[in-house]
Amino acid sequence: MKNIPDKNVILFKSCLVSGEYPGIETSTKYIFDKVGIDYIVNDRQSCCTGLGHYSDVFDQFSTTIVGARNFNIANKTNHTNLAMMCATCYAINKKVAKLLNTNDEIRDKVNDVFEEVNFDEMKYEKGSIDSTENIFHVVELLFNKKDEIAKNIQFDLSKFRIATHHACHYCKVQYEDTIEGFRDPKILDELVKSCGVETIGWYDHKRSTCGAGFRQRFVNKDLSMEVTGEKLLSLKNEDTDILVHMCPNCQMQFDRYQPYISKELDTEFNIFHLNIVQLIALVMGADPYKIVGIQTHTVPLEPLIEEIEAISNKKDKELKKSIG
Repeated sequence: MKNIPDKNVILFKSCLVSGEYPGIETSTKYIFDKVGIDYIVNDRQSCCTGLGHYSDVFDQFSTTIVGARNFNIANKTNHTNLAMMCATCYAINKKVAKLLNTNDEIRDKVNDVFEEVNFDEMKYEKGSIDSTENIFHVVELLFNKKDEIAKNIQFDLSKFRIATHHACHYCKVQYEDTIEGFRDPKILDELVKSCGVETIGWYDHKRSTCGAGFRQRFVNKDLSMEVTGEKLLSLKNEDTDILVHMCPNCQMQFDRYQPYISKELDTEFNIFHLNIVQLIALVMGADPYKIVGIQTHTVPLEPLIEEIEAISNKKDKELKKSIG
C-alpha cells in the first residue's frame, strides 16, 4: 500500500463542499484534530476547475495551469501533501500532476504562461508534486487512522443498515492508486467498520454511478434521474437506512434529488445521506449543527440524530441501573 502521510498536509478546499455541504470541511477538521493529522488550509488556493472542466468550459491546458499554481502554493508552505475532500478534485489534481511531470512540452507551455504574466515564481518544477506520493483523498488519510478513530467513538450505529457509495472519480478514473479495491470498493466500508458497525457490504448497483455526470444532471435530466433512481431502488431493497458518500457531487445527487425521485416513482426511500467524515464526526460526538452541518441537507437528518441520541440515552440508563 502507498505511504499515507499524517503531516505536512494541505486540506484542499472544495467549491461544492463550501457551497453545498460546508459541514464536510468542518467535520474533516474536527476528525483530523482528534486523530493527530497535521494540516493547514490556504486561502490562496483556487478551485480545481472540476465542474467547468467536465462540462467542457475549461480545457485541459487551462486546468493544468490552475493546478500548477495550486501545487506551487503547497510547495511554498512546505505542505506538499494535498488531501482532497472531493473525488473530482482528487482526479483532476492527480491528472494534472502526471501531465506536469511526464510531458515536458505541456510543462514548458504552462511555465511560459506564468512568465508572460510576470508570475515567474509560480513556475512548476518537474517532480515537485508527485501524483501518487503527494495527492490523496481525505478517506485515505483516515483509513490510515482507523485505530485512532475507533478509540474516539461515542455513539452506537449498530441498529442502522448502512451502505456505501464510492465515487467514480476515486474508483474509476485513477483506479491504479485506489486503496481497498475498485471492482468491489471497500475503503468506505472499512471506515464505517472503524465506527463499530458493519455495512451491508456488496449490493446490486454498488459500483454504479450516482447519475449526476456534472452536466448530465442538467442537459439529460431524465436519464440522470433514472440512473439515480435505480440505485435508490436497489438500496431500498436492502432496507438501507444510511448511504455514506465520499464526494459532495454524489451527495448532492442523492440528497437533493431523493425527494424528487421519490415523487416521480411514487416510492418512499427514507434513506439518510452523509459524507463519511460527517458520519465519523457525528459518532465521535461532534455538534450536529455547528460541526456536521445537518441543516444544509435536503433530506432532514433530525430524525436520525434523535434516534442515535435515544439509543445512547437508553444505554446510559441501563448502565447506571446495572451499576446501581
